[in-house]
Amino acid sequence: MIKEQVNGADIRRLRLKLGCTQKDFAKLICSSKPTIERWEREPEGIITGPVVALVRILENRPSLAKDYLEVPEKELPIRMWYMNKNRPCTLIDVDDASQQIFVKNYVDDIMFRAFGVNNQPNYADYLEFIESRCFPRNRDKNKIILEELGLLFYDPFLIVKKTEGRMAEDDFWIHIEE
Repeated sequence: MIKEQVNGADIRRLRLKLGCTQKDFAKLICSSKPTIERWEREPEGIITGPVVALVRILENRPSLAKDYLEVPEKELPIRMWYMNKNRPCTLIDVDDASQQIFVKNYVDDIMFRAFGVNNQPNYADYLEFIESRCFPRNRDKNKIILEELGLLFYDPFLIVKKTEGRMAEDDFWIHIEE
């Protein structure tokens, strides 16, 4: 029978297994550092709630924390997040000068990934993706739209930067880190 509770010792054991500080573990489970400290101070104290399910999952599959919750260091000049509402779906790092791209998906559903089933897109795939989040290049009166955006010419990256790649028919958008 699976217990519907954990204790402070379970929390500490999992935190150490994941190699987290109390602060990092608190961030991981959307809690506060003082809460983690209190739980760990009382090794036999009973803890209930949604954290129990998360602890059980991470005990069995600790790699999930790294795969879905950790953000890799930024190594390329441009970092953008492909989002659905407020949910990060894909991290995209780009270097236009060397035409390098790094992608990390944070969702399993291919419908929510920036590049679908393609886990290793190339620079051409990236350019195609960015342009897909803009109004069509040959749209009627696109000069008026460009003028409204304060742009002199059609540049998909600059358009996405201004519009966040938002489209009328979906909830996806792109956040570009400065």
